[in-house]
Amino acid sequence: MTEMTEMPESPKAAPHAADGMVADAVADNWVDRLAPRWTRPYLRLARADRPIGSWLLLLPCWWGLALAAAVDGPRWMDLWIAVGCFLGAFVMRGAGCTWNDITDRAFDAQVARTRSRPIPSGQVTVRGALIWLVLQTLIGGAVLLSFNWAAIGMGVASLILVAIYPFAKRFTWWPQVFLGLAFNWGALLAWVAHTGSLGLPAVLLYVAGISWTLFYDTIYAHQDKEDDVLIGVKSTARLFGDKTKGWLVFFMIATVVLLTAAVLVALLPAGAAPLVLTLALIGPWAMGWHMVWQLQKLDVDNPAICLMLFRANRDTGLILALFLAIAALA
Repeated sequence: MTEMTEMPESPKAAPHAADGMVADAVADNWVDRLAPRWTRPYLRLARADRPIGSWLLLLPCWWGLALAAAVDGPRWMDLWIAVGCFLGAFVMRGAGCTWNDITDRAFDAQVARTRSRPIPSGQVTVRGALIWLVLQTLIGGAVLLSFNWAAIGMGVASLILVAIYPFAKRFTWWPQVFLGLAFNWGALLAWVAHTGSLGLPAVLLYVAGISWTLFYDTIYAHQDKEDDVLIGVKSTARLFGDKTKGWLVFFMIATVVLLTAAVLVALLPAGAAPLVLTLALIGPWAMGWHMVWQLQKLDVDNPAICLMLFRANRDTGLILALFLAIAALA
């Protein structure tokens, strides 16, 4: 079948689950159970019913903060940085998803998994979504203003990547790279929030996070590959095809090696105690073993397995965050 190269003119309202529930939301999530009815379409637009994306945005922030604290010791301000990153990740992920759904509304209306989202299903207008986008961005900006000036500048710069990402799948087979550039920016920002300046360890963490994003989002993209062929959307899942597992092994190895390098570059010049260094080094390798487990379970032709493994990456990233935090407190 010939690929479509132009975006469809306009979406049509699509049928959706009862009470507006989104097809790939977490079952029995808090939005569907507890949120006031009038807020549900907007919370779904922000993916509040699917928190995995907020975790994937948050965890690199905690990596950067914990590694920076392991170098020169934790400070009381780090507690607020950790909480601020949590709040910021939640609202800015929501803002990013809102922007993504505005730009992708015609594509989403044609994909089985996404046509129940609030805009293509008719629950939220584009104007309402834009207002919601601005509100979320203002809340995220208020959190950012509590950090130092260098971190504020880093946060503002990240908006460029957020704005570009939804269009990447229209012009490159590697949109996951653009997602990685945006989603792992927090590793740089949180490092700068603690130290006041950018350092090589943070850059290595950032690049490792991009490799990790290529790993998990390629798995995620395999859910939609058949629909993507029909509507002309590009992805690494389509690019790699039956060679996907080989590429995922490469991304896994690159992630572990780069994370290990980040720890060594940060802690060896600082003269870290052997216990601190050991704890910090366990993190990347334990994270790598979790990625090995994912590869053993992976079936790229089973959308349910792909979604389960994608969501499992919350635990993958938490493993590293936990060991770096313990190292910082040791």
